[in-house]
Amino acid sequence: MFGKVVHYSFDAILISAFLAGIKRSTGLTLRTDKIESKDVRSAVDKYLGVGEWMMDTSIALMGSSAYFERKR
Repeated sequence: MFGKVVHYSFDAILISAFLAGIKRSTGLTLRTDKIESKDVRSAVDKYLGVGEWMMDTSIALMGSSAYFERKR
């Protein structure tokens, strides 16, 4: 049971980070202002914030690693 919860949580974080990557590269994001319920809107905003945090943390970690280089 605990393994499934961890697995689904990890999947949810990956999806959130994927959406954060789309936002960063294209500017497209979910329109949370269209969500009528304040509680659901707040939960979705927090969920998307986790993806942004994961993206920032991953980029910082990779940027300080010798295994990655920045090419533009």
